[in-house]
Amino acid sequence: MTGTDNVVWLGAPAFPDAARAALADTRLRVNLRRATTTIRDRRLAVTAELDDWEQLREAGEAVRRRTLRHLDHHLVRLEESVAKAGGQVHWAADADEANRIVTDLVRATGEAEVLKVKSMATQEIGLNEALEAAGIRAYETDLAELIVQLGEDRPSHILVPAIHRGRSEIRDIFRREMGKWGRAAPAGLTDDPRELAEAARLHLREKFLRARVAVSGANFAAADTGTVCVVESEGNGRMCLTLPDTFITVMGVEKVLPSFADLDVFLQLLPRSSTGERMNPYTSMWTGVTPGDGPQEFHLVLLDNGRTATLGDTVGRQALACIRCSACLNVCPVYERTGGHAYGSVYPGPIGAVLTPQLVGVEHADTLPFASTLCGACYDACPVRIDIPEILVHLRAKAVEAKAAERLVPTAESLVMRVAAAVLRSPGRLTLAQRAGGLTARLLFRRGRIGRLPGPLGRWSDTRDTPVPPRESFRGWWRRTREGGEG
Repeated sequence: MTGTDNVVWLGAPAFPDAARAALADTRLRVNLRRATTTIRDRRLAVTAELDDWEQLREAGEAVRRRTLRHLDHHLVRLEESVAKAGGQVHWAADADEANRIVTDLVRATGEAEVLKVKSMATQEIGLNEALEAAGIRAYETDLAELIVQLGEDRPSHILVPAIHRGRSEIRDIFRREMGKWGRAAPAGLTDDPRELAEAARLHLREKFLRARVAVSGANFAAADTGTVCVVESEGNGRMCLTLPDTFITVMGVEKVLPSFADLDVFLQLLPRSSTGERMNPYTSMWTGVTPGDGPQEFHLVLLDNGRTATLGDTVGRQALACIRCSACLNVCPVYERTGGHAYGSVYPGPIGAVLTPQLVGVEHADTLPFASTLCGACYDACPVRIDIPEILVHLRAKAVEAKAAERLVPTAESLVMRVAAAVLRSPGRLTLAQRAGGLTARLLFRRGRIGRLPGPLGRWSDTRDTPVPPRESFRGWWRRTREGGEG
């Protein structure tokens, strides 16, 4: 498998087709609306408590953008710091190389099982599938990831991968599948959240005590100390960090921070933006290895997989500043109605619509930049002020240009756009066009409305009211009233 295959799910339909199917799923829409509304309201409440919330956002933006400008320097420094603390750093250019590195590290221990801490990076590279092909079984320990794994499903949200599942569905999955992976669900399991959580605890406990190897992602890594940080809500990450003998972290190269002190900003921004909490219940940090305490081998796999290429785009590189809080998903009107599976990618929602096309190439995900209303809610919610609408427009232009380059004959739409561009570039031509539009309005549209437009334009008028051109343009009115002595 290539990096493209892993980031974008093989066989996934284009967003318009997948979204159409999702919109017909009433249960999915109810689950999404309830979950995103709850998280959104909680986020608004806790961010309103801070008088300096906007200053924190600006600080986070400044650190992330400055880091990306000098990413090579910070990564080399991180490697040196991790090595000095007793860890080992491995560089992976793409998904295949990252999977090979992790597989070889696990094989070297002689183990055939690994515990997993929730990680977008390992989902991105398809690590579980790669380990399975090598005869190694990976067990997800995050509750939502466990639900997804047992249900042979795909994650649909960055923070809550099983957000599309209701309680009764989760109960049925636990009853049906838990016994195949280890300890079976208790007899008579109901859909009460406490019972479901306890069933997951019992199922995972024996794995925590038995496993000798664990794999995680990372939220941040400090270049000056070599410290890696994971934040989570259930304690499963803490168990994976402390109990196994060998600990492997797969981290996108963009997650590095210049200094340990920078965590002060992001450990305030992340929990409020993601779960609507003042702080994460579990914030785990580790620096290399400590003799006699915790894992005695630590490996940090630094993953590129399209990130360096993304850095070369001065507009699109903003997406690499993402701290994976999912705030943009929870406010997006498109995501709330379609869910994450419609995006056909590990990264759903607004951030996925701008990140995925850059990681895999716009030609492999050309519909995602159009999966947005450009309402700007994602930009308002983003804790590090990524201008997602700006990147969406930028990538839409790239997608259109890529398609145009493949065609020998321009489409009717492109011809119309060329004519429009020529008119808008010239004040004289624009004035003539406005006068012609006003004359047409007086002659043809006396009732004040336009019906169905002909040909391809009918797709517009079938779903929108087409405004009648005004009889007089603003520029014409301004010139006339000023000459008449008004204003």
